[in-house]
Amino acid sequence: MSRYKPSDKFFNEGGMYQEFLDERGISRLEQFRTPIWSPLTEQIRDGFTYTRHVWSLGDSYWKLSNKFYGNPKLWWVLAWFNRKPTEAHIKAGEIILIPSPVQELLSLFEYGTR
Repeated sequence: MSRYKPSDKFFNEGGMYQEFLDERGISRLEQFRTPIWSPLTEQIRDGFTYTRHVWSLGDSYWKLSNKFYGNPKLWWVLAWFNRKPTEAHIKAGEIILIPSPVQELLSLFEYGTR
């Protein structure tokens, strides 16, 4: 089952992308809207245990999520939990938190790790 609802989909129909689509043999582009999540509250944050990680040169959210969760697609969990939307918002030497258990955190968003 997809984590996206059918209402989250929209299609690029019309002439704007027609040349692009024709060149690639595609009939239409299907995109998904970005979900709007509730802000992370201290109450939610305090409900999880976490590992402290000192950010160093070469770190990335996807590498850390792969290391700690076994799934690089869960990079956004680290971004959301640390309130730092991209790696550009983190400086070397800063401490970021790796929350666990990740399945419990994902249940806040009503979908699994697919």
